[in-house]
Amino acid sequence: MPHGKMKRKQKKARLIAFYLPQFHPTVENDAWWGKGFTEWTNVGRAKPMFRGHYQPHVPADLGYYDLRVPDTRAAQAEMAREHGIEAFCYYHYWFGGKRILERPFNEVLASGEPDFPFCLCWANHSWTGIWAGAPGRTLIEQVYPGLEDHRAHFFTLLKAFSDSRYATVDGKPLFMIYDPTNIPDILMLTDFWRELAHEAGLKGLYLVAMSRETGWDPREIGFDASTPKDRLPLLRLDDRSRFETVNRLKRKYQHITGRPTIHHYEKVLSAWMYKDTYDFQEYPCILPNWDNTPRSGVNGMVLHGSTPDLFRIPLKNSIRHVQARPMDHRLVFIKSWNEWAEGNYLEPDLKFGMGYLETIRDEIFE
Repeated sequence: MPHGKMKRKQKKARLIAFYLPQFHPTVENDAWWGKGFTEWTNVGRAKPMFRGHYQPHVPADLGYYDLRVPDTRAAQAEMAREHGIEAFCYYHYWFGGKRILERPFNEVLASGEPDFPFCLCWANHSWTGIWAGAPGRTLIEQVYPGLEDHRAHFFTLLKAFSDSRYATVDGKPLFMIYDPTNIPDILMLTDFWRELAHEAGLKGLYLVAMSRETGWDPREIGFDASTPKDRLPLLRLDDRSRFETVNRLKRKYQHITGRPTIHHYEKVLSAWMYKDTYDFQEYPCILPNWDNTPRSGVNGMVLHGSTPDLFRIPLKNSIRHVQARPMDHRLVFIKSWNEWAEGNYLEPDLKFGMGYLETIRDEIFE
């Protein structure tokens, strides 16, 4: 049997990678940042900011792709499938009826290709210029006009929910919300959408809330489960050992004028290690790497020294953490598949090649 066509063993868990649909020009980004701007603009011009700083990050196998190209989307899906990723979770943007960065997913939905599972995460936050040093500049504001807007939003999503590729839990479409506590009358929204889902012939909705903390019960606001957003805010400087680690790094790199916040990936792995079991579903969310200085400069944060081998540690822990659950509920989220300007991706680059994906393949199959 040819290589690549061998029957895979069973997976230990369901790995879902967040997916940024940004890598194509848009009217909005042209107006805000200049003609032809995409995330690659920041990625390509990044510079090292301290000794040993890994920048710039250069994509390998897929190159500086354009997500308007179907072959690119197909190659991403095949790469993810071969290495054990079950689905992409596309970020979805809805600002009171206005959508942004919708083209790649719309084309996936309309074309039926690639034949690879997906779900959606409503990234319901305002866009500002904070990372570009202009925190007072609002690019587009997240608003919640009310019930009729929620109705229009649901029916925009319904075509995706009804697609055979859409990822489900207990037969219900899996939908995530980035900041549910920011939505007025969130219980009204969750009840309303579940009612509309049943009326549309769906089994319901499986709603996952993203949270800045662990141990928070999402059922209080009408959700079925939760997952921590990215745990970066949990790298608190009130933890003495971490405080000292960060300050040693800053002293080491004191020759720099203006520095990002620097953490050693190896030193903060505990932020992604799961131990507690609650009487509700909390799914792990782990980061392979992080360095958003291409986008944020001195306002950024660097997880210094991240490697595929170190990523194996929280990956193994997360897979083990969900093993006792029914397979439908063995979800592990990975942030992210392709957030290159945040140095947060699984796709191959010139430094590690397919290393992160090979680590996943090694750990996910029985």
